[in-house]
Amino acid sequence: MVNIDEAIIAKYEYCGEHFEILVDPDLAADFRNPDGPDVAIEDLLAVEEVFKDSKKGDKASDEAMNKIFETTDPIEVSKIILEKGTVQLTAEQKRRMQEDKRKLVISKIAKEAVNPQNGLPHPVQRIENACDEARVKFDPFTSVDQQVQTALKAIKPLIPIRFEKVKVAVRLPGASAGSAYSVIHGFGEIINEEWQQDGSWIGIIEMPGGLQDKFSAKMAEISSGDAETKTIK
Repeated sequence: MVNIDEAIIAKYEYCGEHFEILVDPDLAADFRNPDGPDVAIEDLLAVEEVFKDSKKGDKASDEAMNKIFETTDPIEVSKIILEKGTVQLTAEQKRRMQEDKRKLVISKIAKEAVNPQNGLPHPVQRIENACDEARVKFDPFTSVDQQVQTALKAIKPLIPIRFEKVKVAVRLPGASAGSAYSVIHGFGEIINEEWQQDGSWIGIIEMPGGLQDKFSAKMAEISSGDAETKTIK
């Protein structure tokens, strides 16, 4: 249970009724973050009570909760308040959460997008600079996928960029093919593969365009420089 002295208020108003719960600020933020960790309601509540005015200690009536939520269960009501209401986050929390979401969005763009002029991925710094120049705003409570689309729309006038998948052919010596196999699956889908008479392994992997350089570097690392990779146009 959360220390009540450190708890903040989450509020929900509907049809003239007002409801409040006391929650842990960090856990409540994680709960509302669509890309955050799973958090149980019981873990983030300071007290399992629903209030009309938490500062005065006035509890919400069963009648009001039944009217709005069709239940008086404080856990179920608290879940709805957190999902639909507002949470009084601190300025530092908001700043930290926005920065975390910014990193996730930029990382996904760098991973999956390419420069259509040459088919190569953009450096992360270039994407960061474009987002800064376009003044892209990052919302802690909006999913990464949604914000990726918003960011792409904003930065397209500044840099040539689009999401696309590429096919990369790779040849690995037999000695390193086994250890590389599970790593390859982390980059994309093997759409064709074949073992050669000399024991080497040849495959074609479809992956997000932004991963091709990292893939080649990883194959070289695993094979001590003996891997051969080539992007198929």
